[in-house]
Amino acid sequence: MTRSFSMTPRLAVVEVTRHRPDRPAYHAKVQLLNASAADAGTNGGWSVSRLAAADLSPAELLAATDDCDAIVIMGGEDVTPRFYGGGTGYEGETRHFEVADAGQIALVRRALERGTPLLGICRGLQIINVALGGTIVQHIEDGIHRNVGVPIEQVLREHPVQLLPGSTLIDSLGQAGILVQSAHHQSVDRLGAGLVPAGVAPDGLVEAIEHESAPITGVQWHPEAPDSPAEQLPLLLAALQSQLAEARVDERLAA
Repeated sequence: MTRSFSMTPRLAVVEVTRHRPDRPAYHAKVQLLNASAADAGTNGGWSVSRLAAADLSPAELLAATDDCDAIVIMGGEDVTPRFYGGGTGYEGETRHFEVADAGQIALVRRALERGTPLLGICRGLQIINVALGGTIVQHIEDGIHRNVGVPIEQVLREHPVQLLPGSTLIDSLGQAGILVQSAHHQSVDRLGAGLVPAGVAPDGLVEAIEHESAPITGVQWHPEAPDSPAEQLPLLLAALQSQLAEARVDERLAA
């Protein structure tokens, strides 16, 4: 696809929903994280569009992001099990937003087709995996990945992640050993087509994935969280800009 290039790159920050009247505390926490990501994009030189996937049909979401140069898919509720062949009734199951899932899955598949830089955060990583045919571990044992039995404001937990040699994340973040803030009860199981592990936690869980040829990256942690290292999200967004610049060069050469 031939695209016109604007001076200011356009970033879509795609969350699950703007409406959770039944869970005000959880919604407030998620909205804080989503706003933090959007603000980081603006501060990083992007023109940011913030969209809620559950509030649009998949076709409307694709249309609303058609002219965006990069995509960030944010965290939130569990992915609907039918999208990866799983069942319901599992431990810790949350509400599902099937329209949001379908729309975000479509975004990943279009990004792969177009070569659009895309970053998935927490649930966003799982959406990437499911979109490309992977599966999800529906509930992990309580351990280092979240705080249990605490108010939602305290659910995030710090732990180390080792980025794998050769991963683009090492180049993006500048070091192999990092500290992250996470709060997940699910994880990737079978990786989707073209995806490779890019980082692991001390317990062996995959905490980051990348596509072997497309500029698609997922991190299971929350770089947008207030207590995350301040440079993490800006560096990840800068990596999207670098990937975009490379794609523009390639497209001009091919024209």
